[in-house]
Amino acid sequence: MSGSPKTVDYDEVVISNNDQVPIVVSPAEKWFNWLEQANIGKWSTVITLLFGIYVRWNVGLNPYSGQNIPPMYGDYEAQRHWMELTLHVPMNQWYYYDLEWWGLDYPPLTAYISWICGKIGSIFNPEWFTLDVSRGFESEESKLFMRSSVLILEYLIYVPSVIVFVNWWFADKSSKKRRLAVLFILLQPALILIDHGHFQYNSIMLGLTIWSLNCFFYEYDVLGSVAFCLALGFKQMSLYFSPAIFAYLLGKCLKNKSQGFILFVKLGVTVVITFVIMFFPFLDSIEHISQVIFRIFPLKRGLYEDKVANFWCAINIIIKLREIFEIHVLTKISLFTTLLAILPSCINLGLNPDKHRLIYCLANSALAFFMFSFQVHEKSILLPALPITLLILDESFWSSWFNNIALFSMFPLLKKDRLILSYFIVWFMWNWMGSFVQQDVKPIVLRYISWASYIVMGVIHFFDFNIAPPKIYPDLYIVLNVTFSAGIYLLMLFYFNYRQITLPYNLDEKKGKRKAE
Repeated sequence: MSGSPKTVDYDEVVISNNDQVPIVVSPAEKWFNWLEQANIGKWSTVITLLFGIYVRWNVGLNPYSGQNIPPMYGDYEAQRHWMELTLHVPMNQWYYYDLEWWGLDYPPLTAYISWICGKIGSIFNPEWFTLDVSRGFESEESKLFMRSSVLILEYLIYVPSVIVFVNWWFADKSSKKRRLAVLFILLQPALILIDHGHFQYNSIMLGLTIWSLNCFFYEYDVLGSVAFCLALGFKQMSLYFSPAIFAYLLGKCLKNKSQGFILFVKLGVTVVITFVIMFFPFLDSIEHISQVIFRIFPLKRGLYEDKVANFWCAINIIIKLREIFEIHVLTKISLFTTLLAILPSCINLGLNPDKHRLIYCLANSALAFFMFSFQVHEKSILLPALPITLLILDESFWSSWFNNIALFSMFPLLKKDRLILSYFIVWFMWNWMGSFVQQDVKPIVLRYISWASYIVMGVIHFFDFNIAPPKIYPDLYIVLNVTFSAGIYLLMLFYFNYRQITLPYNLDEKKGKRKAE
């Protein structure tokens, strides 16, 4: 692969762009230009935030995971039940209580936040969280509270982290570029549809991760370590990012010969103390902490959960790995393959611990985990989508392409949740605002490949909506989705590894000089 994609803001040259040419001016650019001409450009970020609330709230008016579908309902009920559980069950029983009914299987920070939400919700109506009796409770008032809790927590944690990130990353660029970045990142379709449609709190985990990056960017490495530990303490999927974070910090310690060892000790002590504080209520016995770990890492569930667009599920069409090998063997195969996939980017970052390589390494590490690790859920694609979306203006072609494939790969889940209309509206809105499908790229064959991929997505959707699959292959369209998406993800993994390894050296120093000028 040679050359780099073009950015939306063509009047400036981005670090990752070597052959910039003018492209179409997007509706988003025209909007911000109009705001400036109307002398209200300073309010553009506020307008973006309000528009973000409007989009999220409208998505939230649609169905959610498991709505009115007994006996287990879905993720909405799981989140509501954890609020009920943490409110009424003693803390030492949180990870033991009635495991057959959405037993708690996330780290303690999720439980603590569930407890806070449950406390607040009980002020309005205790019946929403009555122990056992409230299972499957779906009143309009309780749904309003649950939807609001996702939105409020996202705007408290995730949204500010994005704004701080953009202001650092594009500090030497125009205000219009920063406003475009905030708009496109905050309107990322996949996260909106999963958190506000399907119903989850992924923005908390992702926001804490971005806060850790912000701290690293401003040289607050210890504080950044705390923030990332909190992300791990909220959802164990944050481990997808951990090799990149570890490689960056270790490389920084090794590079700093005078203070490196002291920094290493500080970081080690910080990590230990942070985790001890989060897990302290569960450290009263080996049996208790073992139960917590067992619930957080349920290895007995199998190589992957349902049909997901990763390597293992895709090759299952030909090679039935789960029938050939025992679970413990598959675990080792998965571990070895994942480590092999993340090594190139992590070694590169460790030897060159600059902040720009860190973002690419986060993408490579998370995508490698999604493709090859054990027990992957389709929603886990939100993790590699985070750093790749943060590169939406530096790598506009690849970032937008990845986000479109990511959303498409989650379509079977969103279809099950009856979010088809929201899926298409948010997807088309985001692409139209950025004119992403019109992005230019060299070599031109990549543009043809991307267009071909969009045609394939359209064809699969057309057949899915109009022609019933054969009775002997009831999951035909899901399998086609999985196989196609996994193939594109592999291409993306190769590309972002290539981009990271070929990045110029001393980018941070060069950027600092441009800021000073």
